[in-house]
Amino acid sequence: MTKMGTSYPIFDLGEVLSYEQKHFFEEHGFIHFRDFINQDAVKSIISASEEVQKQWVDNKVEKINGIPVKYGKDLDGTPIVQRFAFINKFHPVLHELTLDPRFNILLELAGENSRLSINEKDGMVFNHYVNSENSKFTKMGWHTDGLRDIFLGGKLNPMLNVGIHLSNLKPENGGLRIIPGTHKQNLYQLLFRKRYFFDHNEDPNEIAILPKAGDLTIHDGRLWHRVAKSNIVGESSRRRVIYIPIISGKYAPKTENSPTAFYHRFVNLIK
Repeated sequence: MTKMGTSYPIFDLGEVLSYEQKHFFEEHGFIHFRDFINQDAVKSIISASEEVQKQWVDNKVEKINGIPVKYGKDLDGTPIVQRFAFINKFHPVLHELTLDPRFNILLELAGENSRLSINEKDGMVFNHYVNSENSKFTKMGWHTDGLRDIFLGGKLNPMLNVGIHLSNLKPENGGLRIIPGTHKQNLYQLLFRKRYFFDHNEDPNEIAILPKAGDLTIHDGRLWHRVAKSNIVGESSRRRVIYIPIISGKYAPKTENSPTAFYHRFVNLIK
């Protein structure tokens, strides 16, 4: 496993990926680009999510394409959506974001025949974390995203998670924690290195991903990662992030008739 310090380089995304960027991702299993979108775009995306949230709360939407909607309570006790799936299907601003041609540059990191997963898996996922006594979504235990393919009896195809960050984070805000290099682990380590979702303990080899609003990160789905709980309570704990997978393999779009996979029962372990 690759070992690195607590800090890491942050790159600029150009018209092509540089050798240094590709080598860094191959070695460590993640990469961080600054200023992928500007602050006006950040505000527009958050506003769009609030419009979708009102629609879903008012209509008591339970599932989108078989994926359960995760609800919680805001600081004032009003209901909010804390995990949206396929949110790109419900607002033009979010749909347009998926059309950004710079995503095509990133496909190279997943290999040939890869694509942005806007109709498959969970589509564009929008996570809204807030730390309060009413919140249902403050952290997520150690896991890899590759486990899903194994449980579904499929091949462990490359899957990268592209994160578009909408909040400024410091270590005390919690957020994404990864163990660099674990994307190269064997199958036994992928299955048993941690207790999936139950284990929230810090790892001596983990590093904190600390983006600013507008930054983009990518991490390999085979990488061990977790979402740390904020040490701050209240408004300052609020953080929002979008994730869109880059995948390969057979095209498998979801529809409103898609069944709910059994692994979604783990959603109740995320509080």
